[in-house]
Amino acid sequence: MDKQIDFTSKTPFHVQAEQILRQMINSEEYCSGAILPNEVELAQELKISRNTLRQAINRLVMEGLLIRKKGVGTTVNRLGKASSNARNWMSFSQEMKALGIAVKNYELHLCWEKANPEVERFFCITPGTQLLKMSRVRGNEEMPIVYFYSYFNPAIGMTGEEDFTQPLYTLLEQQYGIVVHKSVEEISAILAGKELAQKLGIRTGHAILKRKRFVLDTRGFPVEYNMGLYRADSFTYRIEAEK
Repeated sequence: MDKQIDFTSKTPFHVQAEQILRQMINSEEYCSGAILPNEVELAQELKISRNTLRQAINRLVMEGLLIRKKGVGTTVNRLGKASSNARNWMSFSQEMKALGIAVKNYELHLCWEKANPEVERFFCITPGTQLLKMSRVRGNEEMPIVYFYSYFNPAIGMTGEEDFTQPLYTLLEQQYGIVVHKSVEEISAILAGKELAQKLGIRTGHAILKRKRFVLDTRGFPVEYNMGLYRADSFTYRIEAEK
């Protein structure tokens, strides 16, 4: 390995490790889908703890650049960016504005609670940590379209007293100096349960578009874990690609 951790740098070790792993992923040796050295060997080579290395690996797994296979190890995703790493992505407010539709907020709730292991891994936090959760139902003047809930990285320092009536990413930038830069998305379909159906004004069992977002800032710092559950009859997800 050509590059090593700079222990005199102010850049966190896990961020440096992530940068080194990105170089490995793009190298001729690994870009075809090779298996990375195991965590023990790699941590020893970089002279960092396994926990520090795991933070870096977890981030790249979330982005779809690495794949963990039980009994095999961590491999490079040879399809690379195939995981929906949405570019030119927008918030719901921006999407609706682009369509000329005024956004209406039907519900807004804030609370502190423990999140599931996937959220904890994304933020690299201690299991059981209390996180700020925002949930809301949004739509147009005629009907609700989507139920959102978001967890925020506790390192941001949000209190729950913020003005969430303003656009979220404007709030984060103006109040906390965080500029969101990247959204890694996962899209799937589910059927609405009773509670979700009531929120969106549909029948139980109605088709729902499930849109999960891992939002990071310009430094690769994990900012927001967001889940959006959309009425399938009121929202279309479009992907535009060029070659």
